[in-house]
Amino acid sequence: MGCNHDCSSCGSNCSGSESLLEELNQLSKVKKVIGVVSGKGGVGKSLVTSLMAVTYNRRGSKTAILDADITGPSIPKAFGIFDKAMGTEAGILPAVTETGIELMSINLLLKEETDPVVWRSPMIVGTVKQFWTDVIWNDVDYMFVDMPPGTGDIPLTVFQSLPVDGIIVVASPQELVGMIVQKAVKMAEMMNIPILGLVENMSYFTCPDCGKNHSVFGESHIEEIAQKYNTRVLAKLPIDPELAEKIDKGQIESYEGNYLDEAADTIDEILK
Repeated sequence: MGCNHDCSSCGSNCSGSESLLEELNQLSKVKKVIGVVSGKGGVGKSLVTSLMAVTYNRRGSKTAILDADITGPSIPKAFGIFDKAMGTEAGILPAVTETGIELMSINLLLKEETDPVVWRSPMIVGTVKQFWTDVIWNDVDYMFVDMPPGTGDIPLTVFQSLPVDGIIVVASPQELVGMIVQKAVKMAEMMNIPILGLVENMSYFTCPDCGKNHSVFGESHIEEIAQKYNTRVLAKLPIDPELAEKIDKGQIESYEGNYLDEAADTIDEILK
């Protein structure tokens, strides 16, 4: 009732909605698409996206990252990629990291990486779609989509335009963030996108002197949220100064932590 048949601006998934899936470039091949979302900024969504790509890459899978956070891109910096993207008549060529991970981000197209993206929503949405349709993705096993925080146009566009196999929701321990995370979870449910699980970042800090874990941002509520929405906790990431240093230096691929190995095992089982 009241439907204007314009599915592009609608979050409902009714039987009468038209498919809005965009086609890949004819030279591309992507097997699995996993979105990484958060209810608010600053909780480590791009960190988890990068670590997931690195984790799967180490396990022998071909991985890629589509940076859909157009106004706040940070993926290239984590991998030390500063060269601009190139293209041919067939399409745009993604950047490739030292270990073979393919990346596409708006920072690879801007004249200066510090240039702000002062665009209105339709142009941002169009750019995200072009990262899927115009980029030549080379036989990718797992593509991770780093989405901007919140439940606005870009997450809606990704959910409707890309064949998303599931999402990872990133949170931090604060109770306020727990409430905001539930908004992201509910949006995925509304769009019928499977929730692969939750990752809690900045969950604790391990004292280098006594070895005791400290809950710097308060006690975790992630298990309660996971139970409430019938999903699972994939991982709890600590505050790790070494990881922060590696990202600042663009060396995330050389980080030896394996915090997301079990998360990858769980996701593989779900996607099978």
